[in-house]
Amino acid sequence: MKKIVIVLALISSFISVKAQDEERSDEKKGGFKKENMFVGGNVNLGFSNSSTVLGISPYVGYSLNKYLDVAFSANVSYTSVRDYNEYGDKIRQTIYGPGAFVRIFPFRFIFAQAQYEFNLINYRYIPAKNSINYAPFRENLNASSLLVGGGYAGGREGVGSSFYYFSVMWDVSKSPNSPYVDELRRALPVIRAGYNIALFQGRYERD
Repeated sequence: MKKIVIVLALISSFISVKAQDEERSDEKKGGFKKENMFVGGNVNLGFSNSSTVLGISPYVGYSLNKYLDVAFSANVSYTSVRDYNEYGDKIRQTIYGPGAFVRIFPFRFIFAQAQYEFNLINYRYIPAKNSINYAPFRENLNASSLLVGGGYAGGREGVGSSFYYFSVMWDVSKSPNSPYVDELRRALPVIRAGYNIALFQGRYERD
């Protein structure tokens, strides 16, 4: 996890330095630019032989420059795990909560992403039929997740352009309650696909 964070930090630093000249040339415009705002959303899917994760994640964000986007997000998802304690048992989870992410674009159509989520979890355990070792129960949990990965942005032309995207990430924090790990706390691939919509573009040209 530390290595991944260090790599992302180095990439971010490199891109920030590379973008300085462009930012200086735009200093006259200064301040907040509403045409840099965007909204979007994605569906997410994680799976293994015994686990499935389905959900949606809308977000609203801002492009700091053509290399770096930041956003606040929300998450609503459903998780199913089977054979958790014994063969035939099941876990059902409904998950919701806030989050935030950073996307780094070293290339116009390729990005690295780090996303933090704090999820509230409604947890239900269903024992195997005729089980003598476990009883059904419910509880409310919470979990912090740090998803790290990358993806492809199709149709992206820089700041102020709409595009579709596809990404794959993993929860490198591997919290025991994370919806993105299996019964052995192995990180599941979290596959997301969605659309990013640029706002307030009627009177502005794309960067």
